Formats: sequence, structure tokens, C-alpha cells
Amino acid sequence: MHTIKSPFIFSPSALQSFSLSLLLALSACARREAPVDAGVRTQTLLVGNGAEPADLDPQTATILSDQNILMALFEGLTALDEQSTLPVPAAAEHWETSADGLTWIFHLRASLKWSNGEPLLAQDFIDSWRRALNPTLAADNASYLYAVKNAEAYNTGKLTDPTALGFAAPDTRMIVITLAQPTPYLSALVSLPAWFPLNPRAVAKFGGMEKRSTAWTRAGNLVGNGAFTLKEWTSNVRILVEKNPHHWEAATTKLQQIAFLPIENPDAEERAFRSGQLHVTFALPVSKIATWREKDAAKLRLDPLLQSVFLRFNTTKPPFDNPKVRRALALAIDRDTLARTVLQTSRQPAHALTPPGTGGYTAHASVGLDFETARRLLTEAGFPHGAGLSAIELQARNDELMPRLAEAMQATWQRELGVNVTLVQVEQKTWIQNQQTLNYTISTAAWTADFPDPVTFLGLFSADSSYNWTGWKNPAYDKLLTAAAATPDQQQRYELFQQAEQLLLEQSPIAPLHFGAQTYLIHPAVQGWVPSPLVFRRYQKIQLVQPGRMIDKELLNGNTAPTISHHDSTE
Repeated sequence: MHTIKSPFIFSPSALQSFSLSLLLALSACARREAPVDAGVRTQTLLVGNGAEPADLDPQTATILSDQNILMALFEGLTALDEQSTLPVPAAAEHWETSADGLTWIFHLRASLKWSNGEPLLAQDFIDSWRRALNPTLAADNASYLYAVKNAEAYNTGKLTDPTALGFAAPDTRMIVITLAQPTPYLSALVSLPAWFPLNPRAVAKFGGMEKRSTAWTRAGNLVGNGAFTLKEWTSNVRILVEKNPHHWEAATTKLQQIAFLPIENPDAEERAFRSGQLHVTFALPVSKIATWREKDAAKLRLDPLLQSVFLRFNTTKPPFDNPKVRRALALAIDRDTLARTVLQTSRQPAHALTPPGTGGYTAHASVGLDFETARRLLTEAGFPHGAGLSAIELQARNDELMPRLAEAMQATWQRELGVNVTLVQVEQKTWIQNQQTLNYTISTAAWTADFPDPVTFLGLFSADSSYNWTGWKNPAYDKLLTAAAATPDQQQRYELFQQAEQLLLEQSPIAPLHFGAQTYLIHPAVQGWVPSPLVFRRYQKIQLVQPGRMIDKELLNGNTAPTISHHDSTE
């Protein structure tokens, strides 16, 4: 506020008029308050979320942008620490495992509650897991529970008694899980959305536990156990969640609300950030990286991401039922040039499926650039220089990068192999649905790790995987994955994965393109937003602070890593 110094003495009427003018001026200033500034004042985080969620059911959600919201609304037995990716206590305060690795006991925190105030009991977890495995629900994520005794048999209909599953609740706070085979990463698995508890009573009100896409996931109906609860879901506008007063961390949770804004166009999202509409973007156009790096690098983030971007070939449709055709196109992709030009060095070219350093595993197998071999394979398949091949349709999600990658591959395949390709751009929901139903010929695809282990990538393409949207089945590949699952020694297990990855690249139901990176913008008021290679985020660890003020270090439990500096995944 400025002090007014004047030699004039105001009359009562003049003073009244001046006061009114001042109030109007102040009111106008208040109306011009940017949403991000209002958010700091009210502790409301404004987050770009990339796309409108298909649903908010943790057991059927398959898209990362959906799971971003689910992380605020639900919580598993454990959570994954953002930076280390290691499991930490969440709904369970501690756990132990037997010497043979087949029995795990999780102890729930005292006085856990649902967002409606009901007690959260061990049996609620078990009822939720039985739902996830119920074949009637046909949950895409059911396979994440297959480590449990009889889980696969029950999910595939070979076993009909849900009480035969390896779950038990000796009391209201103890959960005993019996496994089919040792699974050393179970404490990470139970952090995933497929393992989130649902309130059976709330779900049953809207058509029963076995039905999908019912109204239980809408605002006013959804009952969760996360740090936030669903307040509003306005389709294609925003999803608003508010602090859950019944969560066990409510006393230390600073944010009062989070607004997830489904902005699919990265350019529009970048403009929204510049105009003060967002605290954090979901992405940043590659073409804007250099400008932000030069003009305002403190707001630019390039964080590491355990993600692989690749092509899927529909192996049930000619000509891609022939592995030689698939392999030919995979060898005729100039990944290094794509990374340098289309991606502008913001992401690393991928010559294997699994990102390097995934749980200490780096693939030995590699697919490179070899036009000569690609032409020979195409000739051996009966299509010399592309002769006899009809135009091939390549589906791409209508984001900033995938259509540009598709255009570059289209030009290369035409020039080097004589293969004609037509491009089809679709929105994310259609892109996913077409892959799920094999309603495509070639499609761009992406997968972000659920936990840091190569099985989260290589397991996608087993014959029984819910995400093997290629139609490809290979008994030798499945045998290697089965052997790896039963091998307790990590070095031997990883060697089996090396063999599986070699076979996958040779058979080429997929073609690697590049590894991921989180490229986005963040407002300096956002504190506690640390790099997260798995993307999962505990929003109760975040707060909004006026730039220049000190962060609440107690909120971060000692995690004081800088959160507004530039993290480059290429370093």
C-alpha cells in the first residue's frame, strides 16, 4: 500500500467520492488476480492433466493421466517414494515376509478411515482385490495381482471360489497375502492402483461390485482413502479434489484443493501457464524448450522418466503376420535422427524396449538402422521394393510429437523401402480403444513403468498380458518370463530377461522409438514437487508458497531437494 501525501483537505462529500473510487480500483485489482496467485492464497494447486479421464476406477484405469488423479483419491498399502522409487509405508505402517518369500503380512495403521468417515478395515482391502480379479469385471489391471496364490486361476475362470485366493484378514488391521511364488517386489506392487482399496458398500450402491463404469466414481458418490476426495468432475473442464480430513496425514497436508485440467493440446497448455492459469503443466512442446531455457530456465523441468515409446504392429493382420515385414520396418527407422530433429535432443533414441537402468537392468539386445537388411527381409517376404503391398495405415495420438514422428517414418519407409503409409491422427481415448481391440495396422504406443523392474516392460507382451495389444504370442518368450518369475537370484533373473528382450526385438511385434522424459513447466510457488521417474506423486507432500518464503521441510519428511531448478534427463 502506498501512503498518500497531499496539502489538500477533503470535504466529507469529496472524501466519500474518493473512497468509492478507491474501492472500485481495489475491486478491479482483485478481479485481475491470476488463478495461480489465487491458488497460492487458497492452497489450490492447478495442474494440467493432458486428457479427460475415462473413469476414476483404479481397477480399470489404464492411462497415466487417469492415474495422476487416482493417486490423490486413493492409497495402497504402500506408496513409491518419488525420487528413490522405493516402497514406503502408506495405509500399512509396516510389513514382514516369511523366509521362503511366500507369505507377506501387512499391518494397517490404527484408526484408518474412508473419506466418508467409515472405518477402513483389512477386509475392505480383500473385498476390493477379489473384485479386481473377478472375471466378470474383466479388469485390465488384474494381472498385477497374479503373484497371489490362485489369482490367475480365479481371474481366468478356472477357479470359481474367491475364498481360495491367497488373502486373509486375521483381524481388522492385519492382512496376510500368500503368494504362488516368491515375488521380492511385492511391496512395490501393492502400491499400484490395481491394489487400491475400494469401499465395497459405496461401490455396491450403484449396480454391484462386478460392474464397470457405474456412477460410484462420480462426485458425491466416490468414497476413497486418499489424501483428497472428489468434489467436482465437470467433463472436459476440470476435476476438482479437496483435502480429505479423515486421511491419516491430514494434519500435515497443506494443499486444500487440486484442480486437474484436461488440456490435450500442449501449445494451449503452455499458453495457459504463461497467462497464469496453471501451476504445473502436463507437458511442454518440444519447440518451446529452447525459448524457456533461454528466457526463464527456473520454470523449465526436464525430469527423467522410466518410459518407452514404440510402435505396435497388429500381428493378426497381413502383412504384419509375417515377422520379416515387421522386422524390415523396425530396421528402417532412423532413431538417432528422430531424436535430434523431431525430439530436439529432449529424449534419448531407443534401440531396445526397456529403458536403461530400469532396476539396474540395461538391455544388451539392440535394433539399429540397417536399410540393406530391411530391403532384403522385405524381398524375402514377397514385397521387393514394396511391390504388392497395399497402403499401410499408421495410427498416431494427436499430441505434439507422435504425428511428427509418424510423418518422418512415413517418408523414410517410402524412400528406402517403397512402402506407402497413410497417417491417421486420433484423440487419446480412440487411440487406446483401437489398440485394445486390435482395430489398427500400426500404432504409436507408450508405456511408463509402474515400478522399477524390467518385468513391467517385458511382461506387456506375454500371451496372457492384458496390455499385449499386438496379437503376438510366442511360447518361447512366455517360457523365459515364467522362468524369470520363479528365479529368486536377481542376476539370473535379469539374464532371462535379456534373452526375452532379444527374442522380442527379433520377432518385432513392436519397434522401439525413444525413451521418455517429463518435459514441463512449474510455477516457483510449487514446493515439494521433486523429480519422479515413475510419475506417481504423493500430493500431500506438496505445498504452495509465495516465492522467497521458506518451504515447510517437516512436510517433506527431510526431503529438501530443490524443486524449481532445471533437471535435465540427458545429464
